[in-house]
Amino acid sequence: MSSQTTIASQQNSIAQKTVFTVLFTISFSHLLNDMMQSVIPSIYPIVKDKYTFSFTQIGFITLAFQLTASILQPFVGAYTDKKNKPFSLTLAMAFSLAGIVALSFASSFPSFLVAVSLIGLGSSVFHPEASRVAYLASGGKKGLAQSIFQLGGNAGSAIGPLLAAIIILPNGQFSIIWFTLIAMLGMIILFAVGKWYQERIQLRKSNSANELTEIAHGISKHRVIVSIGILLVLIFSKYFYMAAMTNYFTFYLIEKFGVTVRESQYYLFSFLAAVAVGTIIGGPIGDRFGRKFVIWFSILGAAPFTLLLPHVDLFWTVFLAILIGTIIASAFSAILVYATDLVPGKIGMIAGLFFGFMFGMGGIGSAVLGWTADKEGIEYVFQLCAYLPLIGVITMFLPNVLHRQR
Repeated sequence: MSSQTTIASQQNSIAQKTVFTVLFTISFSHLLNDMMQSVIPSIYPIVKDKYTFSFTQIGFITLAFQLTASILQPFVGAYTDKKNKPFSLTLAMAFSLAGIVALSFASSFPSFLVAVSLIGLGSSVFHPEASRVAYLASGGKKGLAQSIFQLGGNAGSAIGPLLAAIIILPNGQFSIIWFTLIAMLGMIILFAVGKWYQERIQLRKSNSANELTEIAHGISKHRVIVSIGILLVLIFSKYFYMAAMTNYFTFYLIEKFGVTVRESQYYLFSFLAAVAVGTIIGGPIGDRFGRKFVIWFSILGAAPFTLLLPHVDLFWTVFLAILIGTIIASAFSAILVYATDLVPGKIGMIAGLFFGFMFGMGGIGSAVLGWTADKEGIEYVFQLCAYLPLIGVITMFLPNVLHRQR
């Protein structure tokens, strides 16, 4: 009996410990996944001229990717809340591999839509389960774990345009095929993560004491639903603005300041690198001072700088873009963890809902902003989007959730 108690105690200690090796491994996998995704907007200046695409068509290519990546995520998350699928992460990377191959050979508008949809399908499977792995490895430090996970994704999004400038611009569209090596590396790494995931699930099942139990927060169901709605509106404001920066910042710089395509990619990299840096800040601050504080600062705090950006020269445009990226980046980790505190025990569903909505808003934003750019000009797009962070004022209506675990 004493031996069984000792074993149970050891298992419980293992389950409650923050597993940084797994956190950084899944973060690196997120880097690889989002690096491949970021190839899509990085090649827009190339394919727009090569195939005479309009801004509207560019927007719809992004929409196809984002909607494919978004629609399935809540369903994947809800399904895996009930039935864990540790090796679905490897399958997700296989879809992305197929999409990269298709993208390197694409030569028409429909073929680009198919290629980016395959990459989006991989993303829809990857994010809910990868978020669950981060939660399992968090040891209760959910904000820190989600920030580490998001850091990988944002770093990958930043590196993608840099690699596009180094590899794709000099060698052409077919050189995208080199990114298949990244996908294959990701499949190998995620297979190993899947084995750890499977072992951790078995450990939790063997002893219910191994599982972190969320204590009820005392907030009514109606207010939880309203709060989730507020969080989704905040996601809308953040990712509509991010759609402008990610997909059209290069065009804005080229048109307004006459920079080269290569230079515009480097400036985009500086913005996305700032996003990666800002990501890691939000989680730990939220763990210590509360998610609501981080959400306040990261959305509304960016507004003065977004309002100023369309009215300054090249140097200050890039400087403000870096500042905006750093501030606004901390929002998603804080929002996602805040939502899981509101709806405890539904990690996959909440992660799928918010990642899916994030991709959906990014896609719709890209299509709407592309159409607007064709009608009113690219500079008008940035003048219009400058007001989006002001929506952050609705954070005042969120309840204060005291996160507790047993």
